[in-house]
Amino acid sequence: MLKIAIQKSGRLYEDSMKLLKECGIQLNNGNKQLKTVAENFPLEVFFLRDDDIPQYVFDSVADIGIVGENVLLEKNKDINLVHRLGFGKCRLSIAVPKNFKYKSSEDLQGLKIATSYAGILKKYLKKNKIDAEIHEISGSVEIAPGIGLADAICDLVSSGSTLFTNNLKEAEVILKSEAVLAANKNLSAEKKQLLEKLLMRINAVRTAKNNKYIILNAPNSQLKNIEAVLPGMKSPTVTPLATEGWSSVQSVVNENDFWEVIEKLKKFQAEGILVLPIEKMIV
Repeated sequence: MLKIAIQKSGRLYEDSMKLLKECGIQLNNGNKQLKTVAENFPLEVFFLRDDDIPQYVFDSVADIGIVGENVLLEKNKDINLVHRLGFGKCRLSIAVPKNFKYKSSEDLQGLKIATSYAGILKKYLKKNKIDAEIHEISGSVEIAPGIGLADAICDLVSSGSTLFTNNLKEAEVILKSEAVLAANKNLSAEKKQLLEKLLMRINAVRTAKNNKYIILNAPNSQLKNIEAVLPGMKSPTVTPLATEGWSSVQSVVNENDFWEVIEKLKKFQAEGILVLPIEKMIV
């Protein structure tokens, strides 16, 4: 059985549980249990503090874990980053008071910077040859400049509203982070096989989210042009319609290219374009 650690509460919990559900894994976590076993997949789930997950994976208490990349790098445990999961995106940034005339990272010289991410910040300062004092605190970092504890902060930023509320502005982004799947380096052959099965499901879910299935009608005279716009997995599916000289075309379009493709299809006389979400997509 594969053992996975996920955040028991906080910003990654809901998306982690949603991902497992979309992978077809049925969990019963009633009454906020700290561990549970999947009903239809050999998976045991531990619900832990985000900061503790890298240590549990390193110690082989859990085989794999879903954790923020920022936490993984800060804890610096000798475990593998296996897969980026695409949710929980944020950035670790240095912020300064709004009235601070910030021009470049050189302006950080000699400052006292409050942070919960001392390890990552230390590497950034060293890489950029900045001599600044790191003041490590565990929470409420954003209030540090306002109470005279520090000149600047280094903290996670999502929308930036917390910085604005505390009269701060973002100065430098030092890390872009998202949820990742990390694994112990010494998994048995059996557990590696289970991990591969889980990764196949995760990839199917993520690929589906990034693509749309479209169905359209088009005159046969435009099929070559439309096929060039819609390569699909290998090539579009083309089926003759009852109306002579027309065909139905089915294909997959990447979300990032969707509107540009639709504009081209309209140019080539495509009609009745139907767009459908894809639940799973195995490539």
